[in-house]
Amino acid sequence: MKYDMICVGMALIDSIIKGFDADPVSASGFRAGSCTLNIGGEAVNEAITAARLDMKCAIMCSLANDPAGNMVKDCLDKNGVDTSLILYRQEPPTPVTTMFVNDDGTRKSVTTTAHAYNFNPDRHVSDLTDTKALLMGSLFRAPFDDPDIINGVVRKASGAGVMIFADTKLPNFRKLSLDDIKDSLSYIDYITPNEDEAKYFSGRTLPEDMADVFLSYGVRNVIIKLGSRGCYFKNADMSFHLDALDIDAVDATGAGDSFVAGLASQIIKGLDITEAIRFANACGAICTTAVGATTAIKNCDQIREFLKR
Repeated sequence: MKYDMICVGMALIDSIIKGFDADPVSASGFRAGSCTLNIGGEAVNEAITAARLDMKCAIMCSLANDPAGNMVKDCLDKNGVDTSLILYRQEPPTPVTTMFVNDDGTRKSVTTTAHAYNFNPDRHVSDLTDTKALLMGSLFRAPFDDPDIINGVVRKASGAGVMIFADTKLPNFRKLSLDDIKDSLSYIDYITPNEDEAKYFSGRTLPEDMADVFLSYGVRNVIIKLGSRGCYFKNADMSFHLDALDIDAVDATGAGDSFVAGLASQIIKGLDITEAIRFANACGAICTTAVGATTAIKNCDQIREFLKR
């Protein structure tokens, strides 16, 4: 295989505002603790994390030829991610997300119609089969907010023997349900919604019941990320809960992307599912210790040392 994994999805710039003070200092002025620019987007976060975890990784995303797009590509190149599959466009511009991060690391974001641009990865699916794993960074959001696009990608990749990992997001510009993509779900090997996403898509409130809904649609393995309560795993043969790791969170941006990249990296390396999820838990936790989605994680040794402690 040419790659260990290919990450497909959104690429953008995060403008992160931390410690925003809602009390104005003038008629039109406000203050914040910090304002920083960071590269982001699910596919970018996953790809950089995977590369730092010794994975041979490529990314398929869409960028405009503008300063934001140049910033994203430059950072990907510097981190050793293969950028040969990037698709370039004239319009719309590379998205910029404004993120308001609270003191406890939780956040709210502002998006634009540029975030809804769909670059049709199904038209380039032949480029997505020479890999051990395919990471769909934003199922239910562009580019994976169209049932035909989702099916075109997962059916061809799975048929070529590629493992498929799908992280999820709540719909924003286009609303989809599990029923809308039921023809694609049986091709997915691992799906990793957070608790809010799992509740939304399953209509259930308990992790076991949420997982059962995804399994009923044919997904092989379900991992529900429960934040400070850890995560819950279930497939047809087994289920278990793993506690969260104790850490002081600064910014949760990208934690879910780091989780799935860490998970995929260890499954590719042959670890059993319990150890792979422990490693993924550590990746997600460490990601939250610095502002920005790709700031904190450095390498595999860092993750292993954290787990030893």
